[in-house]
Amino acid sequence: MDRCHLFISAVLFLFASAAFAGDALSDMHPEEAYPDPSPAAAAPASQGPFSDLFKQVQEKLNQLGFDAGPANGQFDSKTQAALAQFQLSWPLPASGSLDEATLRALGVQAVQPREPQPQAQASS
Repeated sequence: MDRCHLFISAVLFLFASAAFAGDALSDMHPEEAYPDPSPAAAAPASQGPFSDLFKQVQEKLNQLGFDAGPANGQFDSKTQAALAQFQLSWPLPASGSLDEATLRALGVQAVQPREPQPQAQASS
């Protein structure tokens, strides 16, 4: 084999071995790649009608080892990624959405949405 073929073989070997080596990000759960929200974003200005349900889901996902971020009642991208990973671990469609089957598998009971509280008007 001449030097040119040897060089090409070595380059191809290096590319192939790098493809199979993996890195730290590929060894994590995908939801762990999402950073936790900043403290300002973690404290919502107002709670939505499903915030209690979302908080229960986040707490349950965290207990089960799926990093849903802080249990703040906000259904953010990190919570959605953790929910999809949970669904993949069960025989559920991995939609990242809360449906009845996913709630049952989590052991979380759906609650009726809260009515939003009217904001008190400041008198002048």
